[in-house]
Amino acid sequence: MPIIYLSPSTQENNLYVSGGTEEEWMNRLADAMEPYLTASGIRYSRNTPDMTAASSIRASNAGTYDLHLALHSNAAPEGIYGQVRGVLVFYYPGSTQGKRAAELIANGLKTIYPLPNKVRAEPTTTIGEVKQVRAPAVFLELGYHDNPDDAAWVKGNLDAIARNLVLSLTEFFGLPFLEPQNPRPAVVDVNWGYLNLRDRPSVNAPVLARAYDGTALTVLNQWEEWYVVRLDGLVGWANERYITLL
Repeated sequence: MPIIYLSPSTQENNLYVSGGTEEEWMNRLADAMEPYLTASGIRYSRNTPDMTAASSIRASNAGTYDLHLALHSNAAPEGIYGQVRGVLVFYYPGSTQGKRAAELIANGLKTIYPLPNKVRAEPTTTIGEVKQVRAPAVFLELGYHDNPDDAAWVKGNLDAIARNLVLSLTEFFGLPFLEPQNPRPAVVDVNWGYLNLRDRPSVNAPVLARAYDGTALTVLNQWEEWYVVRLDGLVGWANERYITLL
C-alpha cells in the first residue's frame, strides 16, 4: 500500500493572527487527516513537534516513501503584513510525480478555498523539504496565517481541508476514497492455509502479508468486495469472501 511521510510544520514561533501557532494548527490538520488516510488504505509516518525541518528530512530519507507531504501556512513580507491571501503548493521542478501530486492537491483545494484563483502549484529549488528529500515531495503553504481571513479559514475548516487533501492523495495513488468507519473485529475464514493481504484492492496487486485461517484482524473499511484491514499494525486489502465479521 502507498505510504507517505507526513510532515506538519515544527515552526512554533510563527504566530497566527487570531491565536495559536503554525506548528499547532498544521499538527491539528495532520491529526484530522489520519482517519481519512487510514480509511482509504494510505499508510503514513509522521514527524513530531520537537523535530526540525532538517530532522524531518532525515527521517523521510531514512525510509522508503511514495510521497513526502509538508504542511505549512505562509506569512506576507514585512510592509504588507496581513494583506496577502492564497495557497501555494510547491514541488521540485525535476520531479514528475511531485509535480503531478502538487497539481492534484492544488486543483482539489480550489474547490474549497474561498479564492480559487489564488491557489496554484509552483516549482521551487529553494525549499529543503522539496529539494532534499528522496521521495516525490509537496510543500503546502495553506493560506497566510498573518491574514485574518486565511487564519479563520484554516482554523474553521480543518476537517474539510483534511478530507480534501486525502481525496487528492487517493487520486494520486489510484485508490478509492473512503470515509472513515468504525473499526470492526473479524477473523480470517479460509478452507486453505492463508489469506493474502494485498497492496491494493486487486487480485493482481502485490502481497503484503499472509493471514492464516482463524487469524484475528480489524476491518477498517470496505470498497466493493474488498475490505481495508489491519493486522498487527499492517494495513492492507483483503477480499470480503474470506473474512468473517464478529
